[in-house]
Amino acid sequence: MTTQLLDARGLKCPQPTLKITVLATRIKPGEQLEVVANCPTFEKDVRDWCNRAKKTLLWLKVEGDAKRCLIQF
Repeated sequence: MTTQLLDARGLKCPQPTLKITVLATRIKPGEQLEVVANCPTFEKDVRDWCNRAKKTLLWLKVEGDAKRCLIQF
């Protein structure tokens, strides 16, 4: 199983989810995308994005001032 990494630290809303949307066009079903971001609204934004895109948010955890998540495609 392939996992791609997107480091979106330093980007402000809505840039992290826009970057996820761009990468989503290249990710095959069964693959995963790990995203780390420090935008204050990232947790809500990524949950909303997964619901809209019908993707599974496997986990989301806090790492210092950033949040890291794993999305299943």
